[in-house]
Amino acid sequence: MFTGIVQGTADVVDIKKKDHFQTHVIRMPFGLLSDLEIGASVAHNGCCLTVTEINGDQVSFDLMQETLRVTNLGLLSIGDSVNVERAARFGDEIGGHSMSGHINVATEISDMVKTPNNCIIWFHLPTDYKKYVLRKGYIGIDGCSLTIGEVKEDCFCIHLIPETLKRTLFGQRKVGDVVNIEIDPQTQAIVDTVERVLAERVVMPTW
Repeated sequence: MFTGIVQGTADVVDIKKKDHFQTHVIRMPFGLLSDLEIGASVAHNGCCLTVTEINGDQVSFDLMQETLRVTNLGLLSIGDSVNVERAARFGDEIGGHSMSGHINVATEISDMVKTPNNCIIWFHLPTDYKKYVLRKGYIGIDGCSLTIGEVKEDCFCIHLIPETLKRTLFGQRKVGDVVNIEIDPQTQAIVDTVERVLAERVVMPTW
């Protein structure tokens, strides 16, 4: 489990490509290396990955074909950066919202409106997930726990403060960039349950 509070960014220092499989090596920020072990979970742009090798501050992770297909991690090149968060521990403060690290879909930034103290970012809203994106609800974007602002027919926005722009990749993002989306699991469970119950209550005509 993750909290959606990104702890820093890490540079991709090597990518080892195989058939439908990749190993990414990142330079982990020093403050996140403490007690890190092989088998531990670390979120990359919100995607939960498992540590497979540790060599000083260089940490390796294996990515399967499904991960490369669904997320923006398959678009990375050496020198790019990722948002990172280590798995939460029992007793940790949940500053964001509970996130699984399982990405639902990747989508593009459609617009950005910047002012001195605020930044509004608009995202394309994939049709299959419209019903889960609600004004003032939670959403995970590249591993950041965020509150949904306005929702339109085919897009939604978030509002970012300067601190978020400074601590995460959002400070470098531009229109057209692809980001990872994790739908809030509680919202998804409620919406799916309501839909199922309503469907079961439909009175079938008797002939």
